[in-house]
Amino acid sequence: MQEYEINQKGNFCVGGADVTELAQRYGTPLYVYDENVVRGSIRAFKKSMEDNYDGNGMVLYASKAFSCKEIYRIAQSEGIGADVVSAGELYTALSAGFSPENIFFHGNNKTQEEIEFAVKNNVGCFVVDNIFELKSLSRIAEQYNKRVRIMFRIKPGIDAHTHDFVRTGQIDSKFGFALETGEAKQAVLQALSGEYPGIELIGLHCHIGSQIFDVDPFCLAAEVMLDFMIEMKKETGVTLGELNLGGGFGIRYTDDDSPRPYGEYMGSVSKVIKNKCLECGFPTPKIYIEPGRSIIAQAGTTLYKVGAVKNIPNVRTYVSIDGGMVDNPRYILYGSKYDLLIANKASQQKSDIVTVAGKCCESGDLIQENVKLQPVEVGDILAVLATGAYNYSMASNYNRICRPAAVMVKDGQARVIIKRESFEDLVRNDV
Repeated sequence: MQEYEINQKGNFCVGGADVTELAQRYGTPLYVYDENVVRGSIRAFKKSMEDNYDGNGMVLYASKAFSCKEIYRIAQSEGIGADVVSAGELYTALSAGFSPENIFFHGNNKTQEEIEFAVKNNVGCFVVDNIFELKSLSRIAEQYNKRVRIMFRIKPGIDAHTHDFVRTGQIDSKFGFALETGEAKQAVLQALSGEYPGIELIGLHCHIGSQIFDVDPFCLAAEVMLDFMIEMKKETGVTLGELNLGGGFGIRYTDDDSPRPYGEYMGSVSKVIKNKCLECGFPTPKIYIEPGRSIIAQAGTTLYKVGAVKNIPNVRTYVSIDGGMVDNPRYILYGSKYDLLIANKASQQKSDIVTVAGKCCESGDLIQENVKLQPVEVGDILAVLATGAYNYSMASNYNRICRPAAVMVKDGQARVIIKRESFEDLVRNDV
């Protein structure tokens, strides 16, 4: 059962701060992040990597979960790298002073402009998704007289037992080179042939999906990737010395979720890697992982103000809030479940079954259906937990609604890290 941080007033708190006071001070909707939770998650991953890979590894924050200057500053101060999937994420990281050599650039369709921007800014590694990108990267690297480090993204053919929309390791995926068809092998042979100047193939990458609770798929993916690296060494004589195993570690959204400690993932996978390398006489590669959701999701809470309570007898009760799919589209996309509570009644029992509806002009604009909440009244503050990942990142201006502000809380003190959008922001690019 979820335990909440509740103060003497009976109000829900995040990082020692009463969220009802934050809502009053900064307005709603409002994203609230607990800095200590963010840093604690990063340190847990780093410790797991150090314990299991003897320092021969690196944690990369998966930016797509939540990208803003402040999160890059925190990641930099904690000594981890970052992966980015667009020039916009890259620009944000660089503008926050993030070290380019610790940035890995992903994406299945990087544009020529994005590749050029990344090459000019000395990005540490490109995760190459297809042969067309390899050709473009080689040409641009030559143009700027650069030598670019790359990994190939490989589809290991692993069923990650997750939602179809977030399964990325199987053959039928827009991402990466397939092992089964020989496509991956051909790409490695081409990269090592000298056919593409300016390119240095340093290793391989895979990512099997998201919100995965089982350890076995990660272990199997590591084994499959190592088998391929060993095969390539036998065929070419080249040892690929780095292996990026991606992210996808599951987190707790509701009591139905049972995530494993990060160390359990790392420990099991590292045994597979070490045993396979020892058995085949292959040097243990440098290991990278890319947690995003599992660093930032549980650090985030979204606050809303209740604007209306509509009871339809013998049907349901709708609780309408001042946000919705514009600041959290995950329910309408994936049917994602969340834990919710009335922040100003956090000490009370959840007794009412309600459906939380957003303010957008869409019937499907819901946050949760048929969930238990404390008795709800107009003006209450609704808190939706574990919204740190893929909420602000996916936010939109549908219905010309301004995107919310975000604050970071540490030891009870809050600071704005993203300003609330204004009407002027909405029309800034209109002509």
